[in-house]
Amino acid sequence: MATFVVRMDGGGGGARLAVKDCIDVAGVPTTAGSRVVAAMAEAAPADAACLAGARAAGARIVGKANLHELCFGSTGVNPWFGTPRNPLDPALVPGGSSSGSAVAVATGEADVAFGTDTAGSVRNPAACCGVVGLKTTHGRVPLDGVWPLAPSLDTVGPLGRDVRAVELGMALLEPGFCAAAPAARLGRLRRPLLADAAVDVAVDAALAAAELDVVDVDLPGWALANEDAATILFAEALEVNRRLVDTHIDGLGDDLRARFRRAREIPPGRLAAARAGVVPWRDELRRAFERVELLVLPTMLGPPPRLDDPPAGPNRAAMAVNLAGVPALALPVPTAGPLPASLQLVGPAGSEERLVATAARIEAAVAAV
Repeated sequence: MATFVVRMDGGGGGARLAVKDCIDVAGVPTTAGSRVVAAMAEAAPADAACLAGARAAGARIVGKANLHELCFGSTGVNPWFGTPRNPLDPALVPGGSSSGSAVAVATGEADVAFGTDTAGSVRNPAACCGVVGLKTTHGRVPLDGVWPLAPSLDTVGPLGRDVRAVELGMALLEPGFCAAAPAARLGRLRRPLLADAAVDVAVDAALAAAELDVVDVDLPGWALANEDAATILFAEALEVNRRLVDTHIDGLGDDLRARFRRAREIPPGRLAAARAGVVPWRDELRRAFERVELLVLPTMLGPPPRLDDPPAGPNRAAMAVNLAGVPALALPVPTAGPLPASLQLVGPAGSEERLVATAARIEAAVAAV
């Protein structure tokens, strides 16, 4: 039951679509996964702009999917609407913040889902639940009618059980979207990530099966970019939720209260330094994309966390991507154990078509092994 905040039986004979409950659907309140917001919410007067293509295609909205409260967390644990059950192992977190979106497609309750990704929030649950998720280029999909978390980082993107479903999701977000040719050369990023050995082995095996040209690359600025992204995320999250925090802080979950306390403690100089770091980081990535077409690395550096042992911090493989504003795709790949790992492809701005095509090649190759 916790997969959806609200189930719907929308009209249309097209794909079944789950919509994260931070995206407005006409006639339905948007709760952002928060009981405080839900208590004040009124029916949305119109759809979010990103739903126009889905409506035109006759997609059937099957529900408003659950999420981490206010989109502000990586576990997907929600004390108010329940925590979506991870279909791979109920002892594991479903990932956040687009938890319900990932679970809905993993369990077959939707053909495609829309989520948001500000610091990994499409890719984290995709990795935890063994599905595919695409973080889009910042600004490619309109955000009008989407509950903000950090506007300079926020994006909307699709999730699906396989790459074909994600391609469908992109076509619903952007009519006419279709995959391009796969990348000819990929750059394998290892440092400073230091992923679990089993995850690295799974990623390398998938690339070998796809017979892709892969060279190792280093991105020295990755770690600092993650730190800068976290600073901007917390500062902007506090700013956009200022009225809610000032008047209803006691009604938010324990983890949200802790995050907003941390946000209040960010020194102004640290925030200024983080914002100043955006341009050099984008320049470093641009130089990397002059040598390779896409980057490849794990989506998560280890297995999905347990519900009783949540992660201590943000996903170190995700946030630098948001700071750069570039797209990234999470793809499940097999391991020697019972749970899949997740391979992450990262491309330059506007390269979603190539990401989808390359992911489809890898997906087909590992399925044939």
